[in-house]
Amino acid sequence: MTRGCATGVLLERDDETSLVARALEQALDGIGSVVVLAGPLGNGKTALLRALSRHPGAASFSVLHASATLMERDHAFGVVRQLLEPVLAGAPAQVWSGPAALAGPVFDRDGTGRLDDAAQPVQLGLLSLGRNLSAIKPLFVLVDDLQWVDEPSLATLELLAGRIRHLRVVLVVTVREGDPLAERPAAASVLAAATRRLRPRPLSPAGAAKLVRAKLGRECDEAFGLACHETTGGNPLLLTGLALAWAVGGEPPTEANAELVRAVRPAQARERLVACMRAQPEPVRRLLKAAAVLGESAELDVVSVLAGLDEPSTAEIVRALGRLGLFRGAGFAHPGAREAVDDLMSAGEREQFHLRAVRLLYDLGKPVETVAGQLLATSTPQGLWAVEALRDAAHVALRRGAPQTAVAYLRRALLDTSVDGPDRATVLVDLASAERLLDVNAAVRTLSYAVALLPGPRQRAAALIRLTPAVMGDAPDAVVSILRGVFEEFGRPEQLSGVDRDLALRLEARLRFICRTESWGLAGTCTRLDELQEGEWTDSGAARELVSVLVNSAALTVGVPARRVAVLAEQLLAREPASSAHSASAAPLLVTALGAADSPGVVAGWLERALVAAQQRGDVVEQAMIRTEQSLIHLLTGRVGDATLAATDALDLGAWNWGSVGTSAAVVSGAVALQLGDPVLIGRLLTSVEAEPANPCLATMTGLLRGHAAVARGEHAVAALTLADCGAHLDRLGWRNPVLFPWRSALALVKLKLGATCDAIALAEEERLIAEEWGAASGIGRTLRVLGRIVGGDRGLDLTGRAIDVLRTSAHRLELLHALRQRAELTELPDSWRSCLELAEEIGAQRIAHRARVALGFTAPVNTGGKLTRSEQKVAMLAVSGRSNQEIAEMLDVTSRAVEKHLTNTYRKLGVRRRSELAEALRSVGSASPA
Repeated sequence: MTRGCATGVLLERDDETSLVARALEQALDGIGSVVVLAGPLGNGKTALLRALSRHPGAASFSVLHASATLMERDHAFGVVRQLLEPVLAGAPAQVWSGPAALAGPVFDRDGTGRLDDAAQPVQLGLLSLGRNLSAIKPLFVLVDDLQWVDEPSLATLELLAGRIRHLRVVLVVTVREGDPLAERPAAASVLAAATRRLRPRPLSPAGAAKLVRAKLGRECDEAFGLACHETTGGNPLLLTGLALAWAVGGEPPTEANAELVRAVRPAQARERLVACMRAQPEPVRRLLKAAAVLGESAELDVVSVLAGLDEPSTAEIVRALGRLGLFRGAGFAHPGAREAVDDLMSAGEREQFHLRAVRLLYDLGKPVETVAGQLLATSTPQGLWAVEALRDAAHVALRRGAPQTAVAYLRRALLDTSVDGPDRATVLVDLASAERLLDVNAAVRTLSYAVALLPGPRQRAAALIRLTPAVMGDAPDAVVSILRGVFEEFGRPEQLSGVDRDLALRLEARLRFICRTESWGLAGTCTRLDELQEGEWTDSGAARELVSVLVNSAALTVGVPARRVAVLAEQLLAREPASSAHSASAAPLLVTALGAADSPGVVAGWLERALVAAQQRGDVVEQAMIRTEQSLIHLLTGRVGDATLAATDALDLGAWNWGSVGTSAAVVSGAVALQLGDPVLIGRLLTSVEAEPANPCLATMTGLLRGHAAVARGEHAVAALTLADCGAHLDRLGWRNPVLFPWRSALALVKLKLGATCDAIALAEEERLIAEEWGAASGIGRTLRVLGRIVGGDRGLDLTGRAIDVLRTSAHRLELLHALRQRAELTELPDSWRSCLELAEEIGAQRIAHRARVALGFTAPVNTGGKLTRSEQKVAMLAVSGRSNQEIAEMLDVTSRAVEKHLTNTYRKLGVRRRSELAEALRSVGSASPA
């Protein structure tokens, strides 16, 4: 059926096609966008979408098209397959490189034909696959009926929509307004990402007459066409249906029959349908209601039993409904027919049908999620069996990577529990475990409700340890009070044995992690480590968890020498299987400690194995954590390219979304971006911060990022104030580690630019003393290098030489490279620049390698037009963060023309042609890094 078209020509949609054409032009420059075509049933969305695929502007794009259907909502990745399989058939093998390989199971590249539990991890792979495809040729992605897209495909579209501003991709979706399925969180996110939301208008009288004439022939009278417009309001679908119905009826489309057309109103169509259903015999109505309640995928024999019919009667009724046009095969011929059945049932009758369906499906042994789906439609408590069915269904949903569904099941299960009994607490504990994958804070709150309902300290302790120490680190004061109270009920672990001792140790681990910024959590770290003898904790998982927390605290606070922290962390990590659930282990705490202690060597291989295991489990949160940790380890071992790639992947996976991954991963992400000095990463992090974080650690990290961005813009006074404020807060937290948080060195260099040399020396000297107390070579070497830059001259050269000697003993080759570059700049000796160039090329530090080549006379600078001005820097940074020209103009309070001028100058100076090349150009020339 052609909607809004006459003889294949789209009618009255010039405005919409022009807007999409502009989106295609911007995508060629690397600015992707989401376009939404919205409206009621039949307003021409589908016809417009099809016409867009043939638009001349799409000739430079790979056009990917998919149509979602209600019947196929349970076909995982069905829409994704429709989109990608045609273009992948002729794509080169390199499109599967990198994270794109994760998408292999969707297309049966492993030969098994099964996705199993891989729903979530492949979404990152699909995004990377799309990015690789768009690098070859821009993508024009067209999705019809977003409201019916299957959940895994919808999650992939949500991820794409969130990242599209940085891709050569235009995504156009149609959505039927008012459909409840369009209100699913992922669908709402796609719609919210729209840069253009279009609502095709009804056809004008002239357009309506043209469409009707195309269907009925030239003999169609103008008055008849106008009557059709009046009757349908210009809705293309209703116009087409009316014209086809008239053609079948045999009456001529003349002015004399115009009044007959006016007698038929669109609203009457539904009324007639319902009236037709009401007129059917009672068995037919029962079957219609049973089919509507069980859904599109229901088996006919189950529908028959629910309707109370025997097999012959069912077959006869289905044939009759087919003749009426209501059924096709064993299901409804059109969604509107099923929707009309709702008018046949009162709310009470609908509830009773769902309750009977629940018991029927349960007694027939149907899958627990099928039973749970029916329970979600009811509000009448069903008792203990329903609770168990919903809990089982939640476990199945979690295994297949659908935590939102699991949460919905468990919340419904609460209706069948007591108000304040342990049965309710059990469901709440399960709910907290599921919420942990979506919202850390919600999980902690739910767990606090559960603990208050449990009868004894052992049960409360067992519930509290369901969430790891890192998760509990974000707990509100009320939960901390509960945790402290339960810990005090147990008493000191040394006074206990067996299960109680293990519970007490795990409670202490969580309490110390929560209080790692308080005196209780910090002051006794060294003493508590001495109390926990190695022979004891090597055989106890609970003791190892506590020691891991203590080791992490010691690394953050420099409370124990780096060498001891490294030894303990390596011993602990050796007892953590890489295949176990990463977020449920102490590994994230140990990786950070080893990195800060200059001992990242044993971690790289362990993290690779952990990442493979997380991908096999389909846990995207764990993958985000692991990629974050890998970015840190790559940075500290001088693998700059790998560190940047890992950090980018982590951000794509949601590493800066502390609601799901926790604050620790977000803090590490920020620290990596700062030390890389990557303007694109820093810009993405700052763009993702919609409001000031309530968590003090995250607020401090955000402040450090803003300080770095201020330095890049040349706003040194602002940067000095920001860095000083953040540094003071870190000191109040007790987090003094100079490897993870070298804020004093950064501030010292800013002070030097402001002419406050004495202040700069004092800050650098203070950090040197802290670094020597900690004992990690990378921290000591950095402070010596910074002191050398500040004092300059022969003494500066001597300090730089000492820094190089120290850093040669460290794994932190990027910091060694900074020192080699500084010596070369101070001496301007070719040998110094050659040493610098060799290391820069080895570790992939392209900006420094380019600087060395220029100094050696190998090539001319890329920056042919001079240094970027402050305004050009601001505009460029906002552009690579995904802002449009208009958004940048509004943020900077300038005209769009001024923004275009600044970008044009920036392109000329950096030697690039379009926005898509800007990010890499900024990386290559670098920014004014404070460290």
